[in-house]
Amino acid sequence: MEAFVSAVNGIIWSNALIYLCLGAGLFYSVLTRFAQVRHFKEMCKLLFSGNASSKGISSFQALAVSLSGRVGVGNIAGVAAAIGFGGPGAIFWMWVVAFLGASTAYAESTLGQIYKVEEDGQYRGGPAYYFERCLGQKWLAILFAISAIIACGIFLPGVQANAVGNAFTQVFGDGNMVVTSFGEVGSNKLVALAVILIVLAFIIFGGIKRIANFTQIVVPFMALGYIIMALIIVFLNMDKVPGIFALIITDAFTAQAGFGAAIGWGVKRGIYSNEAGQGTGPHAAAAAEVDHPAQQGLVQAFSVYVDTLFVCTATALMILITQQYNVVGELTDGSFIVQNIDAATEIGSPAFTQMALFSVFGNFGQGFVGVALFFFAFTTILAYYYIAETNVAYLNRHFKNNIPLFVVKIVIMAMVSYGMVNAAGYIWDIGDIGVGLMAWINIVGILAIFFVAKPAILCLRDYEEQQKTGGDITFDPVKLGIKNATFWEKRLAKQQSAVTQPEQQVGNAQAEKS
Repeated sequence: MEAFVSAVNGIIWSNALIYLCLGAGLFYSVLTRFAQVRHFKEMCKLLFSGNASSKGISSFQALAVSLSGRVGVGNIAGVAAAIGFGGPGAIFWMWVVAFLGASTAYAESTLGQIYKVEEDGQYRGGPAYYFERCLGQKWLAILFAISAIIACGIFLPGVQANAVGNAFTQVFGDGNMVVTSFGEVGSNKLVALAVILIVLAFIIFGGIKRIANFTQIVVPFMALGYIIMALIIVFLNMDKVPGIFALIITDAFTAQAGFGAAIGWGVKRGIYSNEAGQGTGPHAAAAAEVDHPAQQGLVQAFSVYVDTLFVCTATALMILITQQYNVVGELTDGSFIVQNIDAATEIGSPAFTQMALFSVFGNFGQGFVGVALFFFAFTTILAYYYIAETNVAYLNRHFKNNIPLFVVKIVIMAMVSYGMVNAAGYIWDIGDIGVGLMAWINIVGILAIFFVAKPAILCLRDYEEQQKTGGDITFDPVKLGIKNATFWEKRLAKQQSAVTQPEQQVGNAQAEKS
């Protein structure tokens, strides 16, 4: 089974997908005239604009929910895997993916907002919705919805849970060994699993509001605390920092582990971490209460920066400055190109990061990574659940049956349990298949959407023009030639009705007086 999963992973993550991800990011960067740079100030301003409503969440809450999906195990174990298999140069390609991917994140999240719908008293949207409403390709929408449910409900939660279990036992040890159907498992890992399942059940049975309220508190603090730890290590080793950046940049092209390994692992782990182009971000973006779709698109572009340029870079600097890493060779004989630590240290686990913090902060540093991993992974599992829920809701629109959603909740909890007690390499391969499936469908889809209707680009131009003229920001899809954006059409009609009714009442009153 493991060999089969590895083979499928190799097919999905061929060079075609790697260059498609980079190409899509460059394509939308050029079309938006590098909006991810031009509108950086606006991104920061929009983070705290807009308020939650009874049907939607605020821009900041949407950012927190999407960041909970982006900032996860990939920021700790994924960066370690990129360095271990691709060398320090892989970090450079993670940066490239983040920079270009910010424009992809803008496009897909703006589309999520444009074509969102109101269902059962809350906003829903995502690739399935915009493939059906913009492209008119319901089969593609259904295909994405099914792949998202499989990926986020089955494949991906295990990756997060696995890393939490490994980090927990690294800090507290295995404890007493308990015989299970999966083999012997440490009692400490089982305790961690029980805690995760109890809290997870409480939150996911509470819906998007409970998820948003939880993540808006946890995500900023966990990311900020993690970055502060990294900055302390950087300041204590300022003399090494120029050399580390030089190593990353030069190795990106000379590539100790081979150029293909550097770019392949950098792009793969970059997309896994920041999720730009994967089609996950638009789900949270669509739930936001905003005045214009472009606003949430820009906020989601900023989230890619937070994930990769801030959090992933923090991990990379800690590992490289403290030299707590190995780089494996292209051969399968287990040889190392670079070996700084014990050869038995598992590449693809949080071990590199834990050892880096332990070398500076001792046991506190190692424990901190365990705590950070718990919150990073747990909030990511919440985001995965919400994505799976949204796509179940899309498929369930005609049946109105609560059973499928209940089944997804049970399955995601089962996969968390499964991932917690299985080998990391196998679980990572399964997770990569999930990411790759969604990325293939979504990137091809959003590129097709541009050639059909260009809604994300029209939306950005409209927003920029309204910024220049000043006044209230509104969105009129009909005026822009955007079809099937029914939510916004109805919203604009209500706004115009609210303005004209008082004017008519005044006119009637004056007529009665005369």
